[in-house]
Amino acid sequence: MAATGPETLKTTVDQFAAAGNQAFKDSVEKSLSAFGEINVHSKKNLEAVVASMTAATKGAEALGAQAMAFSKRNLEDHAAAARSLTAAKSVQEVVELQTAWAKGAMESYIAEMTRASETVAASVKATFQPINERVTAFVERIQAGR
Repeated sequence: MAATGPETLKTTVDQFAAAGNQAFKDSVEKSLSAFGEINVHSKKNLEAVVASMTAATKGAEALGAQAMAFSKRNLEDHAAAARSLTAAKSVQEVVELQTAWAKGAMESYIAEMTRASETVAASVKATFQPINERVTAFVERIQAGR
């Protein structure tokens, strides 16, 4: 016995409604999954920014501590040089002391600037490492999607 017109229509409508409901359900699940994935990536990005700022802060603290230590040593060296200059017995001795102090001060300054440059370089590297890792992960994700 063949299906009647109304029964065929009802079956078609039911199939259409079931297919529509399934498509809607699948779409919602995919959207929720994508939002969850975006949330995970956003959290990791925020963690990378916090780690980056922490590294930058530590680098700035280290550089500040080095600068303070250098300033203190430099002040002590200046005071010692002034005492030795005032104790000099001749102009020749003053010139020799002044020359020796100037040479030592320049060498000390160059050494300190080298140390500061190394500290800044290490700080910049540590600061950008977490962000670089996130960019690398993003690029790998994009390339995997191709």
